[in-house]
This record gives sequence, structure tokens and C-alpha cells, in this order.
Amino acid sequence: MTLLWRAAQWLGVESDAAVPAEAAGLIELGARVRFRHPLLRAAVYRAAPLPDRREVHRALAEATDPHADPDRRAWHRALATTWPNETVARELEGSAARAQGRGGVGAAAGFLQRSAELTPDPARRGARALAAARAKFAAGAPDAAYELLAVAELGRLDELQRAELARLRAQMAFAERRGSDAPQLLLDAAKKLGPLDSGLARETYLEALGAAMSAGRLGRGLTVLQAAEAARAAAPSAPQPPRPLDLLLDGAATRLTEGYVAGVPPLRRALDALGRYGGRTEAGIMGWLPLAAIAPELWDDATWHELTARAVGLAREAGALAVLPVALTYRAAVDVHAGEFGAAAGLIEEANAITAATGSASLGYISMVLAAWQGEETRALELIKALVQDATARSGGRVLGLALYATAVLHNGLGGYEAALAGARRACEYEDLGFFGWSLAELVEAGARSGASDEASAALRQLSERTRAAGSEWALGIQARSRALLSGGPAADTLYREAIDRLGRSRIAVHLARAHLVYGEWLRREQRRAEAREHLRAAHDMFGRFGAEAFAERARRELQATGETVRKRTVDTREALTVQEAQVARLAAAGHTNPEIGAQLFISPRTAEYHLHKVFSKLGINSRRQLRHHLALA
Repeated sequence: MTLLWRAAQWLGVESDAAVPAEAAGLIELGARVRFRHPLLRAAVYRAAPLPDRREVHRALAEATDPHADPDRRAWHRALATTWPNETVARELEGSAARAQGRGGVGAAAGFLQRSAELTPDPARRGARALAAARAKFAAGAPDAAYELLAVAELGRLDELQRAELARLRAQMAFAERRGSDAPQLLLDAAKKLGPLDSGLARETYLEALGAAMSAGRLGRGLTVLQAAEAARAAAPSAPQPPRPLDLLLDGAATRLTEGYVAGVPPLRRALDALGRYGGRTEAGIMGWLPLAAIAPELWDDATWHELTARAVGLAREAGALAVLPVALTYRAAVDVHAGEFGAAAGLIEEANAITAATGSASLGYISMVLAAWQGEETRALELIKALVQDATARSGGRVLGLALYATAVLHNGLGGYEAALAGARRACEYEDLGFFGWSLAELVEAGARSGASDEASAALRQLSERTRAAGSEWALGIQARSRALLSGGPAADTLYREAIDRLGRSRIAVHLARAHLVYGEWLRREQRRAEAREHLRAAHDMFGRFGAEAFAERARRELQATGETVRKRTVDTREALTVQEAQVARLAAAGHTNPEIGAQLFISPRTAEYHLHKVFSKLGINSRRQLRHHLALA
């Protein structure tokens, strides 16, 4: 209000001028100015003649303290200006830097765009337009980014800026299409950057590797191996000390050119560095997301959990809508393996909503993996078919590989081992980083159950080489379970127990449940029914809690075969919640306020309140304390 009255006085507006609007209930003047409805505020502003709007902005700029609130003053000055003005453009550039430092990507993009528009010098205008395009892309506004790129190209860009522009175009092509042209575009940009900026060049080589991995078996241009060889041969030397992404680039290139065992030590160093890294900027953390598959490639569930949680948090804080869907998708994969299917579904829905709003390529591929683990045969097969068609059209071979893995999981859960074997066999035809080892494990189980023991044994040898090199509890637990499936007698018994023990010390709850299931099945065939019931009950309870219906039904049938009667599961109260309601419930239970929930889920506080009211009604509770208690029990 103080600012408003200072501006009013500058314009010669008397204090009683607001009385009619207040009397009509259109506006409330208290500690702050409040309109009856936000649309009213917009209507008043848009209905005012342009010269009047500029004059008001000029008054607000004059009334704003340049030391206490320089960004507000710069913005009002910019909106009051009609002609190019370097002083105002420079102030806006400073405001953009401050916004970027606070994590306000969208605000920084707005400041930079207006700064470029007001810049009289063509060279500076081109540089500022390029910076604005980069910020608009990060904020999930690709159309505005393309327009600004066109402005930048008309400016007098130097060689480095031209190389940066080529890199940004390649990044945008990958975000939009996930197409097979993106790896070569990024590699070309990296080569241009090499002699100009070694740090940016190495980041771009890493992006080219990530894009080549995405194209995978369907890549028609640059292959993963070619991208890795080019990076090793042409990438500038890493700075000293190396950044985490420098270690990641070198480790990924070693892994792809020399094999899994050789790649584990350098990749481990990269992940350890990322785990220690304290940077909170988009460039500092988000740049490694395209290769975040490295943590599951090393069967490192703890680092996978930590890095994906941090990436989602940083992307939310920054409002980086180009990056957030990727982070959400990687996090959803972590939640699926942890048996937190409701959380995964919420993240998938949020990622889909953002990509739909920003026009980026869909990242819904984890939805088919979730559906496969849930055992929803019809829905899972429909999702797999749709995503395979989309991936084939976009040359997204990595998604195709994941679809084949999901097919194997689905049919192993349903007990259709021949179909599971066919899916796993095709999945293992190409070495997709991150989940190739998972596909090998599915092949071992499907082969062991369908009589293809030679094929299962060959897959086990490949799997064991990787899991021994990785050495984590997750890796060694999967190895023990897979070896047990192809063993008999006391050796099998020991291996099953080892698998349960190791997986119980990991976050990979879905595979712990499967270890209980296959051990219980083996024990029943060995006529050790009492022991079998113990493990089959554990599997049935865990799968039921996760929502893995096919695996739960498989455990139920086995329990019945031991002579124990088990009722089919019924839908519990939590499943009556929608995905959005479940998200709101989890955040409210964690202590977040409605505005904080709204900010995280990109909904209004009022919408968050509405969903929370629905949650209370469905659960028969009336407080957040009761909600925390209810979810803890669930």
C-alpha cells in the first residue's frame, strides 16, 4: 500500500479516488491491495489505454526504492519504455541474474526477453536474446525460445555464441522429439565448442551420449558406441579438479567402449562425486540427468534414491519445466522398485501434465513398467503397444527396450513364462544401459520356469559378471536369487536365503518380495509346506501392499496349494483416492502447507485444499494428524 500511494501521489491521484471501487466491493485496500477476483484485476489492466498503462508503470518505477527492490523497479521501467534503452536493458539483465540465483527460471526468462527487446546494440541484443532463449527453454516455453533464437541469429554473435546457439537448438530438438537426429546435432555442437569452451564442450559430449542412449537400438544415425568413441577422442581434457559431470563423461565413455567391468570403477567415482556435490544450480545438478541411468546400471539403489530425490527438489525450486518431467520420471522408476506404486503413479501423472502443457516429448514410459508390476494385463499391454508405436516413430530404442522388459515382468507375474521368455529374449538383444541387467534377471526366471535352462544359464553368466563387479546388496541379492532358480538341494536353499537377506538390506522391495515368492514356491515343491507358507505369506502381503496384483495372485495360488485358504484381495481405502488426492495426502502428511503443496504440484492452494477435503472425506478423518497416523498404518 505504501508503494501504491507513493505512485498515486506522483500521478496526482487523490486518496479518495478508490472509494467508489471499495464501496462496490471490487477492491479491498488493507495491508495489501486485493481484488475481488484475479480476472477483474486483469480486465482493468487490459482495458486501460496503452499510454495510461505506461504512465502508471513509470509512476510505480519512480515510487520503488532502487536499493530495496531493484527488480520491481527495473520491470516497471521496462514496461514504461517505448524505445530501445541500454540502461533499462542492463538493469533487466541484472534482475535476471538475481532471479536465476534464487531459482526463478521463469522470472529470469521474462527479464532477459524484455532486456533483449530494449537493447539498441545488435551484438548485445543477439547475446541477450540467446540467453533469454536458453532461459525460456529451461522454463518450458519452447515457442518463445525459438522466436528468441531467431532474434539471436540476426544479431552479431561471435563464434562461441554461434556454437552455444547450435547446442541449444540440438537440446531443444531432443526435448521435443527424442529423435535419432539429436545425437549427431549435439556431437556437432560439442566439436564446435571444443576449442572455444572446454567445459561446455564436455557437457555437450555428455548430452550427445545421453541422446544416443535414448535412440538405442533404433538409432539411424550416431550410435552409442560411436558417440562414446568420439567423446573419448575429441573431448577436451577435464579441468582439475574434475567436476562430477567430467567424471561421469569419462566413466560412461569407458563403460561403453571397454565393457561393464572396466566401466564400474570410473562410474563409481562419478556417482560418489555427484553424491557429495553441493551445487544447487540447474547447470550444476540437472546436466547429468540424461545419464542418471548410471546408478541402476551399477545396481546402486541408495545413490539412485538420493540423486533422483535431489533432482526433483531442485527442478521444482527452479521451476525448470524442461527438466522437471525427466527428474519426475527417474524418480517414479525408483518408487516402482521400492514398491511405492501410488507415489510413482502421482509422479508419472505430473510429468505427463507438464510435457503436455509445454509441448515436449512424452516421458510416460515408466507408466508401462508400473502397469506391468501392477499386473494389469489389459492396461499394461495397451500401454506397451502405444508406447512402442510412439518410440518407433521417434526412433526411441531405449523405450522399446524398456517395453520388452515390462513385457517380461508382466508375464512372469502372470505365470506366462513362455511369453515372458520371448519378451526378455528380445530385451537382451541390445545392451540398454540402466536396465539391461534387469532384463537378464527376468530371462533367467522365465527360462528356468519354461524349461529353457540353457538360455537361462547363459543369461545368468552375463548377469553374474555384472552383479559381482557392482557388488551392492541389490546386485548380489539378484544374483543369488537367479542362481537359486537354476540350482537344487541345499545349494538352492542357501542361495534363496542369501537373496532374501541381501535384498532385505536394499531399497528394492519388489525384488525382496519376489525372492520370498520363488523361495516359497521352491519350498512347496520340496514338500516343506510349513516353511513355504511363511515365505509365501510374506510375498502375498508385500505384493498386496504394493498393489502388484498378478504377483500377489501367484503367491495366493501357491499358498492354496500348501493347504492354506487365502481370500482374494479387495480394494483398500487408499486405492479409492485419485492419483492427485494421493499426492496431496502424502505431502500434507509430511507437514507441507496448502500453498507449499500447490507450489510442488503446480496447482493453486485452493485446489490443494479441495483435494485434501476429499481425502479427509474418503478416509473418514478430519485432521492432518489423523492423516499422518492413517498413512503410517497403511
